[in-house]
Amino acid sequence: MEIKIYYEDTDCGGVVYYANYLKYFERARTQYLEKHGLSVASLQENGTLFMVTHAEAFYRSPARYGETLMIETSVSALRRSALTFSHTIREQTSQRVVVEGSATLVAVDHQGKPKRLEPSLLMALDVSV
Repeated sequence: MEIKIYYEDTDCGGVVYYANYLKYFERARTQYLEKHGLSVASLQENGTLFMVTHAEAFYRSPARYGETLMIETSVSALRRSALTFSHTIREQTSQRVVVEGSATLVAVDHQGKPKRLEPSLLMALDVSV
């Protein structure tokens, strides 16, 4: 996934504000699911919501206004009711690593109770428990 850095993404020093990377991770996960034929809205309509239970980011080098970032996303761990997505963000031209991180999401029902990941979701992501 590609992200162009705008002025609004940066702090007073012209560097991407650290918390924005979590937003970029979220966008990348949504796009990853869509690329695998899964719609977050459809999952919600069918009773599966996701809650982030853990997120981490390791800042390797600063990204600045005007740069374009590329986000690589993959499923790196799987449990009966949870997925961990790993993300690597690189500056597009130089390919330098900007941030590496991950987020663990638990599948829950509309009442917020954990539920097993649906076999159709696992099949679409080409992963198994």
